[in-house]
Amino acid sequence: MEIPSLSRRSSLLLATPAESGDFLPVLRWLILMSLTVFGVAVLWHLGLIRLMLETDRTHVSSLILLLFVLTTLHCLTQTWIVSKELTAVRSFQDGLHGDRGFLRALAGDPSSAPQGSVIARHVANLVAKARAQKGRRVDQTLLLRALTDQLRGRERIGLFVSEALLRLALLGTAVGFILMLIPIAGLTAFDAESLRKALAGMSSGMAIALNVTVTGIATALLLKLQYFYLDKAIADLLTTITELTEVHVVSVLEHEGDG
Repeated sequence: MEIPSLSRRSSLLLATPAESGDFLPVLRWLILMSLTVFGVAVLWHLGLIRLMLETDRTHVSSLILLLFVLTTLHCLTQTWIVSKELTAVRSFQDGLHGDRGFLRALAGDPSSAPQGSVIARHVANLVAKARAQKGRRVDQTLLLRALTDQLRGRERIGLFVSEALLRLALLGTAVGFILMLIPIAGLTAFDAESLRKALAGMSSGMAIALNVTVTGIATALLLKLQYFYLDKAIADLLTTITELTEVHVVSVLEHEGDG
């Protein structure tokens, strides 16, 4: 009879269901990147990546891959930060439910507000605003708008880079077609050797165009998917903060102001 209890207790030592939900964005990123690494390993084993890098004389594909790796690391960093903010919101909510006098203490002394997280700074701003307004209705619309802009700023660079990768893919395609047409423009004789060199040059240009196009489109799609998951995590964070402050914090501050 002791074994199920020990099993549940050991699972709680790893993480509670709420804590597991906080780091769900990081888990999504890890799953996506695991599939991506597996796909890259298969392509490398088949020799397609090495062939692409060897045939790309413009090195646009290498530039696209470098931008993709750097932006992916940026997405991981921002996803981890948002997950930590979700943990802070959950901890703040647990403290709120565990101590009914917590908000009243905040209303009397704004310096007692916890520091270091988005929810802490937002609640501290609400408390300071309620004290400055001296009993008037507390409207957090502007504060929530500023908070939204701050959090949404974490994903703007990723959206910009994903669009830039598509533009680089188009640029590489155009350069590849130009390189493909140069041997035809310089063709002065129609003997077998001249035609062979012209066809080799056309094939090289076409390979550059197709390789850069595929690389740019694939990396742009993967980046958009990563930042889509980040956007979803930020939306969950904003929704939780709005509900928590509107229902619990603002109502108590207005009540204290009326009193």
